[in-house]
Amino acid sequence: MSTKRKEQSSGTKLYLVLYNNVQFLGWFYIFVQFLIHFFVEGKGIASLWDRVGMVTYYFQLLTIFEFFHALFGLVPSNAMITLMQVFGRCMVVVGAIDGTPTGKLSPGLPIALFCWSLTETVRYSYYVLHLSLPKVPHFMTWLRYTIFVPLYPAGFFGELLCFYWAQSYIGETDMWGISMPNRYNFTFSFFYFVWIMAVGYLPLFPQMYLHMFAQRRKILGGRIEQKVQ
Repeated sequence: MSTKRKEQSSGTKLYLVLYNNVQFLGWFYIFVQFLIHFFVEGKGIASLWDRVGMVTYYFQLLTIFEFFHALFGLVPSNAMITLMQVFGRCMVVVGAIDGTPTGKLSPGLPIALFCWSLTETVRYSYYVLHLSLPKVPHFMTWLRYTIFVPLYPAGFFGELLCFYWAQSYIGETDMWGISMPNRYNFTFSFFYFVWIMAVGYLPLFPQMYLHMFAQRRKILGGRIEQKVQ
């Protein structure tokens, strides 16, 4: 998909401002609750998902809209890259964490939640400013295209830990599996699907990470292009 697009209509711009504001508020709420949970109230992993799980679940599912934003040209992002990112995160949240009791206890959960909530708070606030102001303050642009450097690999590691902690429960219960015989003559193992997806994503991670560095060089390498990637 070409990154060139027509000037956004006022209706499209209003919709994107609303969408990004909602996402910003949601992920900022999760980030604040995360800090309160660990650093103010001194609670542990066992009760973390009870506190922020429902909010995380629904705001993560809401990101599915971003694939359609890219697909229909509302934003200049690559639709397939967006789909891979959204689908992978949704599988972690819906399948590995919310879907299993073991995923909720994974040491990867606080790592992933911290990285997700902080990254998304910065990302969506940047988008709101980009859509609302003639020029985004340089510090906000720098932060948007720099914060991923430590948080993206850390978040990915947290996601893998959540998958690993969840896989025993998924395998023992045949969670979301479809066994033969059935009217469609079809079988499906979510356990193997999770492993295939986790292992298959490993070689994709460096490509995604390097793509983000390329975007960083493009935006911060001397001239800031006024468009959202």
